[in-house]
Amino acid sequence: MPTASSAVREETVHAIAAPHAAHAKMAKGPGRVGMIVFGAALAVGISYAAIHLVSDLVHVHSTSYLPFILLGVALLVALGFEFVNGFHDTANAVATVIYTNTLDPHIAVVWSGFWNFLGVVLSTGGVAFGIISLLPVELILQVGSGAGFAMVFALLAAAIIWNLGTWYLGLPSSSSHTLIGSIIGVGIANQFVNSSVATSGVDWKQAMNIGRTLLVSPLIGFVSAALLLILLKKVIPNKRLYSAPEGTKPPPFWIRGLLLLTCTGVSFAHGSNDGQKGMGLIMLILIGTVPTAYALNHAVSARESMDFVAVSDQAAETLGRYTNGVLASTNPRADVQEYVRTRALEPATLPALQKLIGDVGKDMARFKELKNVPSSETRNFRNDLYLIGEDLRLLEKSQTPTIGAADREVLKNYRRHTDNATKFIPSWVKVAVAIALGLGTMIGWKRIVVTVGERIGKDHLTYAQGACAELTAMATIGAADIFGLPVSTTHVLSSGVAGTMAANHSGLQLSTVRNLLMAWVLTLPASILLAGTLFWLFSKIG
Repeated sequence: MPTASSAVREETVHAIAAPHAAHAKMAKGPGRVGMIVFGAALAVGISYAAIHLVSDLVHVHSTSYLPFILLGVALLVALGFEFVNGFHDTANAVATVIYTNTLDPHIAVVWSGFWNFLGVVLSTGGVAFGIISLLPVELILQVGSGAGFAMVFALLAAAIIWNLGTWYLGLPSSSSHTLIGSIIGVGIANQFVNSSVATSGVDWKQAMNIGRTLLVSPLIGFVSAALLLILLKKVIPNKRLYSAPEGTKPPPFWIRGLLLLTCTGVSFAHGSNDGQKGMGLIMLILIGTVPTAYALNHAVSARESMDFVAVSDQAAETLGRYTNGVLASTNPRADVQEYVRTRALEPATLPALQKLIGDVGKDMARFKELKNVPSSETRNFRNDLYLIGEDLRLLEKSQTPTIGAADREVLKNYRRHTDNATKFIPSWVKVAVAIALGLGTMIGWKRIVVTVGERIGKDHLTYAQGACAELTAMATIGAADIFGLPVSTTHVLSSGVAGTMAANHSGLQLSTVRNLLMAWVLTLPASILLAGTLFWLFSKIG
């Protein structure tokens, strides 16, 4: 007598073996013209990134080749993370247009890759630096040290290992979850490795905020896609929209346009959100290996630099109203860093912050422009700017002490200047990340596409289901990008497809749903353990 588990396995095998017109299309290789165009675009992108990287490094004078070797290895690993990210997340964007016959599979992949590229290039960097803010502050400030490199390599290696494993099993795992888990793992391991000294470990409040977003977004995807499908059925009672495609027949023109639009939106939103995660880590690598070129934003003009001097004086004067007459200690940077580390406002914090802002303003008046900062002072100058910006961000967030509205605007304006000086991403980094994402999609898209298109529901994906799932994913990811929050493209879209299957009474393949839930639940603890172990190992080796 067959058991329940064997019945589920038989059901899954039957669903996988079901004949789909999309299989024949996916089995075909891309056309020669398409390969030539893709190869040309790839060559142009790589050349652009390489020329700009070399141009930046020409001005770096080092007596050792070690920084350049470390830079090369670290960049390859970081771009490898984005390459593997392309296996998972970008493939999700094309699953619905392939299984509804809206686009040929290879055209869909290229189309999605193009809009991912635009999303990456036009991204603001907010998500990238939001992710970095989760890291232990002492490792960020000492990213060029052995511990700093151990942190970066542990984060990337753990994320790549987990993402490759779940991709091999055909599970749409979340790169966002993996990276957040890796950051938490490094933070915990950092406290363990350096238990004899004060370390910052994990910013649990910020981690909880991001974790809440990652947790809630799939639920939003499931419910929103289901409700959207139910609403669509009432507004447009066209049976063809809610039936499986017939052979290779494309959907009606307007629904095809909607599917193409949503695929485009999801791809663009994915590039502008998920693409930033790797960019933030690449910037840490660049700052750690060649700080002379990348620690400070050399694109800041002389006029903007002089504005910075003026707003520094304003900010220092403004903070003086809240120091209660307490004088700064002899080491203001240590007091400012302690507040970033502990989030505990001490009597010495605001005087120290005022003093540091004043000192940075005087230094800027002396340098005239950021590109004139001597290489021997670059790292410390950047660290001071970073600490000041983080202190102001935390003060604004905690609303302690209570600062008047006019004074808050002065401090916000000053913080915008510090962020402009330190939180920037060169265009060649964006191009390199976009290329890595695109290559990952071109090579590994089929496994995840088949899972999303066939193995979530018991019935074939209908036109309306594909449109509702994609529309929900596009809106959710786009909203998260506006607020600078990372979300999982994989989970939002997969849960959206599941929601439409439930609303359509198509039934869900329990074995696949169970595996997806297991991947969702296990990703955080697995990546925490992996990254923590690797950080400890790399720290010992270093």
